[in-house]
Amino acid sequence: MPLADALTTDRAGEPELPFAVTRISPEAQRAAQRVLASGWVTTGPETVLFEREFAAHVGAAHAVAVSSCTAALELALRALRVPLGGRVLIPTVTFCGAAQAILHAGLRPVLVDVDPHTAMPTPATVARAARVCGCPHAMMVLHYAGAPAPVAELAEAARLPLTHVVEDAAHAVGTSVDDRPVGSLSRATCFSFYATKNLPIGEGGMVTTDDPVLAERIRRARHHGMSADAWRRNLPGGGWRYTVEEAGLKAGMTDVQAAIGRAQLRHLDDWQQRRHAVARQYAARLQSLPGVQPLEVTTRGRHAHHLYVVRVLEEQYGIGRDQIIERLGERGIGASVHFIPLHHMPYFQRAAITPPGGLPGADALFPQLLSLPLHPFLTERAVDRICGELTARPHAASARRQTEGM
Repeated sequence: MPLADALTTDRAGEPELPFAVTRISPEAQRAAQRVLASGWVTTGPETVLFEREFAAHVGAAHAVAVSSCTAALELALRALRVPLGGRVLIPTVTFCGAAQAILHAGLRPVLVDVDPHTAMPTPATVARAARVCGCPHAMMVLHYAGAPAPVAELAEAARLPLTHVVEDAAHAVGTSVDDRPVGSLSRATCFSFYATKNLPIGEGGMVTTDDPVLAERIRRARHHGMSADAWRRNLPGGGWRYTVEEAGLKAGMTDVQAAIGRAQLRHLDDWQQRRHAVARQYAARLQSLPGVQPLEVTTRGRHAHHLYVVRVLEEQYGIGRDQIIERLGERGIGASVHFIPLHHMPYFQRAAITPPGGLPGADALFPQLLSLPLHPFLTERAVDRICGELTARPHAASARRQTEGM
């Protein structure tokens, strides 16, 4: 059934446009059925193959498949051997799960302010946060919305070597910094295969690294810290003995997930091309709309276009971000906000370190953030409809001026 036929319609008779659409390709569905029929559905040979193929795709020497990007971040931090209680720099505009990973690893988040025009930290905001905590032990760099982040410059501002940087690449399958794919820039890079991501599986994550020691630490830690996982132990001649030398998690990827991921990976380049086309169409349609400004990209490289995020400047547009989301929803169009800053949440107000004077860049940006629908199956007509709704809204400020002049 065509996607449009499967969607409900709004009051105007138009199909609803959800914020994100997940498509599991026919090849991936067949691959999952094949694994289910094999009888081996936990971590096994499909996972090993997916790791190899994904590492090759991003130009990394090693890849370790895990249960989620959050687990990947935690395991990567543990593998860095940061001392317990160590301080980790993290942008305040990020998903709460990234900060939870720091805390679960026994470390302390240090919140970093962002540039309101890019939604990402700058060398200046990183240096300020680093001074506040004295001497950070590690840093988490987010490639926000799929835009390339200046990893090396931020590490230098934090006075940290790249060996103590973990990249949050949940948005960044397909991103490059200059001409280097994200996945091969720092000590560890963590990807997400959540249902809405550029390479959707449903759940799952991956850590890529060029460090064989780090890769082996994460492989052990994802299976309770055991020296041999169940698949290898149960192979003929594999041997049943194992030992545990350090803490670990139950965070492996199943062969069902890996088989889906391998099949989806074959479509990724085509899906990325469509994302680029949708982003270009948005940019062209919205460039002359007062009060709606796409985020700026200041680092050279390739944007993965996981999200299309704009800033809504209420004084120029006439109504605020929340009113726009409500209005789009009434017309069957999904929209979202990425993200609520960490320092706006009670738990992280207690658990994280916030620089004196607060985080004014994030506070200025947050009320403006608006994420528009962006996925490979969004048609040109759908993008025109979304942009039409944004441009057709009479500006409240103009309406007030006209009323006052009567």
